[in-house]
Amino acid sequence: MRKTGLKGAALISAFLLSACQTTHVAETSKAHIKEVINSSEATLVDVRIPEQYAEGTAKNAINIPLSTIQNNLESLKGKKVVVFCNKGVQADQAVEILKKNGVEVYDGTSWKNVKAIQDEASNK
Repeated sequence: MRKTGLKGAALISAFLLSACQTTHVAETSKAHIKEVINSSEATLVDVRIPEQYAEGTAKNAINIPLSTIQNNLESLKGKKVVVFCNKGVQADQAVEILKKNGVEVYDGTSWKNVKAIQDEASNK
């Protein structure tokens, strides 16, 4: 019974530590995302397919579909990259790939979110 108690305590500790870390990362991203998106240094990357990108995207965004993001790592290294898609699912995947490969990346979630942040800044 003692082994089970220790395993349970270890599992709970691991969960709490990871939960705290996730929350901290999310808060940091939200606090800075507007500043990053509106920075002239940011590279905005729409990871949707070209047909979706052509239908509408954020101002100054380039199109690098998620399926080709791995092939474009070198062109993104050394830049502040904001990725986004329709609802955020593909953007989340792109964030993971880019982070693992040493790219400074931010999750803009959806193109409509990024565009709204740009519009808000231009209306001030």
